[in-house]
Amino acid sequence: MSSGTPGSGTPGSATHGSGTQGGSSPQDWCVFCRVIAHELPSREAYSGELTYAFHDLHPVAPVHVLVVPREHITDASEVTPEHGPVLVEMLSVAHTVAEREGIADGGYRLAFNIGRDSGAEVPHLHMHVLGGRKLGWPPG
Repeated sequence: MSSGTPGSGTPGSATHGSGTQGGSSPQDWCVFCRVIAHELPSREAYSGELTYAFHDLHPVAPVHVLVVPREHITDASEVTPEHGPVLVEMLSVAHTVAEREGIADGGYRLAFNIGRDSGAEVPHLHMHVLGGRKLGWPPG
């Protein structure tokens, strides 16, 4: 895991990303930035150069892992073409996690939430990896 060197896009770096709250940096108030920085505990599922994956504290399926970019991006509505490498790594990590958790063959769901009505609780882009049982459709 990076220590937040300038230009790395990691928490604490000069290019940490968008979004502020009360004039402070996202690392000061964003729960996921604090998890990535190991200021808050998590059960790691995978650690990549651009992403970090950890088990959800309140799982809604037998396997429920969150894949988050190390760079603070508020949600998918703020993603731009320059975030392409981050998104590619998020998808790759999701598949790796599914394989490690034994759900790749049976199937799994990837989900992004945007805004309060979606159920999003943390304003930091994250992808849910859900599986381990038959998932219903439509969700919600």
